[in-house]
Amino acid sequence: MACGKDDSVLPDRPAETLLALAAPGEAAELLAAVIHSRQTVLPKRLGEPAPDAMQLQMILGSAAAAPDHGQLTPWRFVIVPEIARSRLADAFAAALIERDAQATTEQAEQAREKAYRAPLLMLAVGQLEGGDPEVDASERLISAGCAIQNILLTAHAMGFGAALTSGKALKSPALRTLFGLEPGEQALCFVNIGTPHKKKPARARPGVDSYVSTLAGG
Repeated sequence: MACGKDDSVLPDRPAETLLALAAPGEAAELLAAVIHSRQTVLPKRLGEPAPDAMQLQMILGSAAAAPDHGQLTPWRFVIVPEIARSRLADAFAAALIERDAQATTEQAEQAREKAYRAPLLMLAVGQLEGGDPEVDASERLISAGCAIQNILLTAHAMGFGAALTSGKALKSPALRTLFGLEPGEQALCFVNIGTPHKKKPARARPGVDSYVSTLAGG
């Protein structure tokens, strides 16, 4: 169950102060527990309640702590409220027809249905051009990925479930037009957040040795 409006969830003290109050190693253990217990919860398994206004501000605020070379903030998030879901549904259907003019009515409805799943839905947009030319697209994407991960972890720490969803529609003219994407901007993924209907078994994580190596000396 997602947490309510508890003052302990929204501390008014700097993070450094809160960490100093923790016993040695306690903060690291808590952080590791949050990181390793997070898992994707598919949008169809997410229901109400969504984060309230204060919780949402804390979730979105965590994105600002992402590494950001040049302080460009090369990403932004667009919330899709309930009143705008029908417009997104239309864009999903249009994107399908753009790719496949022979798509059936049933397939178009399935595409439209994706706009109505999670109670909180927002599009992550990467700004891959503009500003400092020394900061290339790969650095900007890394910053965006870190911002998204911060959002996922904060939502999870509050008791919410979340998932990232993508697909071919992200590159469609219909979706770019709907969200007003500028040249140099790229729709990265949708962020879906809500309260999990049920928990699923944790998946096995890769061992450190499977993705870490040491460069040999000369």
